[in-house]
Amino acid sequence: MRGSWVIGLLVLSIGWSIPCAAQQAAPTPAPGPQRIHGIYMNGCIAGANVLPTEGTGYEAIRVSRNRHWGHDTLIRFVQSFGQRVHAQGLPHVYIGDLSQPRGGRMSYGHASHQVGLDADIWFVQTKRPRLAPAQRENPELRSLVLPGEVGIDESVWLPNHATLLRTAASFPEVDRIFVNKVIKRRLCDTETGDRAWLRKIVPWFYHDEHFHVRLYCPPGDRGCVAQAPVPAGDGCGKTLDDWFALPDPRSQPAPPPSALAPAKPPAACGAVFAAP
Repeated sequence: MRGSWVIGLLVLSIGWSIPCAAQQAAPTPAPGPQRIHGIYMNGCIAGANVLPTEGTGYEAIRVSRNRHWGHDTLIRFVQSFGQRVHAQGLPHVYIGDLSQPRGGRMSYGHASHQVGLDADIWFVQTKRPRLAPAQRENPELRSLVLPGEVGIDESVWLPNHATLLRTAASFPEVDRIFVNKVIKRRLCDTETGDRAWLRKIVPWFYHDEHFHVRLYCPPGDRGCVAQAPVPAGDGCGKTLDDWFALPDPRSQPAPPPSALAPAKPPAACGAVFAAP
C-alpha cells in the first residue's frame, strides 16, 4: 500500500521522469497578454518570455531543449537570484529547465514546470570558466548525496550550498524549494539563528544534484491555480522523519499505464497550444 501511495504521489505531483507525448511543440510563445492557465502540474502559459542564456551570476544549460521560458516573475527571480549569488562572491550557478514556450507537458523529464513558475537550479559550486551555450549541453553535475541516500557526500558538500538555498528562500515570491530529504536533514541539523526560511525547503524524491524553485501564482492572474500552502514550522523533526520511512520509488513495481495517463489540461490551453 505504501509503495502504491508513493507511485501515485510521483505521478500526480512535481516530477517522476516518464516518457509521454508533449502537449505542443511550438518553438515560440503564444501571442497576446501574459496569462497562466491551470496548476504547476497541469497547465500552460501565454505570452511567456525567455531567460537570457547568461547573466550576472548564472548561465543557462542545455539551451537546445528550448525550456528556458517563463512568466515575467520567474525571469526576474532568476536574474535577481544570480545577482545576489554574484554579490556574495559565490561561483555562478547553472540554470536548468524552466518551462516550454507555451508551458504544458514536456516530452520527458518533468510532471510539473507547466505554467512558467518553476526553475531548476543546479548545486554545482566549483570555480569554473564561463562557457559558450554549446559547451553547456552536458556539464558535470555531481550529487550532494551518497548512494543509497545514506547521508551527505562530504567531498561535494560546501557551505555555499546552504547559502544558495537560504538566498533563494529569502525572495518573497518563492513558495517552496524542493530538495532531497538528506539535504533537508543536513540543514535541519546545522542551521542556527533565524530558521524561518527552512519552512520553504521541502523534501522530495531525487533532487540531489539540483534544487527546484517554485513561485507563488502572480497576483491578479486568476487563471493560475495555487498549490496548498506549505505547513507552518521549519519542516524538521517528525515531518522530515516520515520522509525517511518512505520506500525509494525506484524499488517499487512499475505503475500500470492507466496511472501514467496525464490529466486533461484546462480548456483555455487548447487555444494557447494551437495559436500560430
